[in-house]
Amino acid sequence: MTLNLKERWIGDRSFYKTVLAVAVPIMAQSLITNFVNMLDNIMVGQVGTLPMSGVSISNQLLFIFNLAMFGTVNAVGIFSAQYFGRNDMDGVKNCLWLKLAACTLITIAGTAVLVLFGEQLAGLYMDGEINSAEDIAVTMACSRQYILIMLAGMLPFAFTQCIASTMKEAGETVLPMRASFLAVGVNFVFNWLLIFGHFGLPKMGIAGAALATVISRFVELAHVTISALGSKERFPFFADFTKNVHITKTLITSVAGRGLPLILNEVFWSMGVAAVAQCYSTRGLDAVAAYNISNTVNSLFIIICIAMGNAIGILVGQKLGAGEEEEAVETDRKMIVMSVVLSALFGLVMALLAPLFPALYNTDDAVKETAAKLIRIGGLLMANAALYNSAYFTLRSGGKTVITFLFDSVFTCAVSFSLAYLLSRYTQMTLPQLFLSVQLADVMKSVIGLWLVEKRIWVHNLVAHTQA
Repeated sequence: MTLNLKERWIGDRSFYKTVLAVAVPIMAQSLITNFVNMLDNIMVGQVGTLPMSGVSISNQLLFIFNLAMFGTVNAVGIFSAQYFGRNDMDGVKNCLWLKLAACTLITIAGTAVLVLFGEQLAGLYMDGEINSAEDIAVTMACSRQYILIMLAGMLPFAFTQCIASTMKEAGETVLPMRASFLAVGVNFVFNWLLIFGHFGLPKMGIAGAALATVISRFVELAHVTISALGSKERFPFFADFTKNVHITKTLITSVAGRGLPLILNEVFWSMGVAAVAQCYSTRGLDAVAAYNISNTVNSLFIIICIAMGNAIGILVGQKLGAGEEEEAVETDRKMIVMSVVLSALFGLVMALLAPLFPALYNTDDAVKETAAKLIRIGGLLMANAALYNSAYFTLRSGGKTVITFLFDSVFTCAVSFSLAYLLSRYTQMTLPQLFLSVQLADVMKSVIGLWLVEKRIWVHNLVAHTQA
């Protein structure tokens, strides 16, 4: 009995070697990226609480459009991974072109919205009853300045995601990782130079932070493109990249049918997250700053959860595309266990180190204390995040995008946001109490997700009868 349970839930050395070969480069990429992002955030935090709050608000708005791109890339990527699994390189290439076209349209739409309505959207995070008009004016000016510069980096960011994601769907995670390492290095150096004005360069503050990010995105796109075109033997779908592109109506309708709910999911989920953050902002700009610090630290530690989710999408998707359905189920089960255990360990470390991170910021003691409480809560609930994240990627790997839409974004908007709205408007809860209440609601999402995974409704080969 014990042996059977072990075989059911725990893999052998070969299994973990395969999983880690995919997951570790993604983790390493996320670790370096988020670590440097945290250092960047600390640099911005040295400028002051109000500029940091302005940048945080801007990033909440940019986050929505970034997630729309991720949703589009991942929606097409479901098919791309399965095409690669059955060795159909023309199918992979056509999927990549579909990603590029769709993300270009999203970039145009996102730029138009933020240019025309950016100030009105940022104003939703500023409460005139709690903060002074002067503080709000400074925060608004910082937010506007930051967004307008960041828009210049949206298109290279989109193209990089399209190319790098296709590499990952083909099982290659090292090259995208190297490109990311280069980008975060460039971003860090230029942040240090431009925020503080070293080596005779102008002291630009948060404008320097935005410009550094834009520069790094162009560098990352150049690197990932050169790597792709220079590795055509490893990536046959990059050979004759501009020739024989043939995106059939069948592929478009298949991606639209399966992928549109996924794209909408990312958009509505990000809007739900932004709306929840707006509820937190009713506790003042200090709350915005504290939430920004905790989010930055959480991003550093949640890498294992995100990487394992991506690995599930890649490895399980490839097995489904190859027609190995039972192997897909077994792989998925063991990867979920692996993700939860590792995330729980990372979360415990995060909770124990919670007071150390806010101390690095140039902000009020009250902000630091609140941020530490939020970090501790996030760490202790990391295992639950791994559960629902694994369930999400499992369902998505089999193309159950309508269900993932209901499971993820509808839950966030209907449950998490509604709870945050009611508690923020009709109670005197502090920010940590609000945050804990909303996070505990996600336990319900994990229960639903695991039930859906066990029902095996996701075990489906999408590309068996789909022509590229």
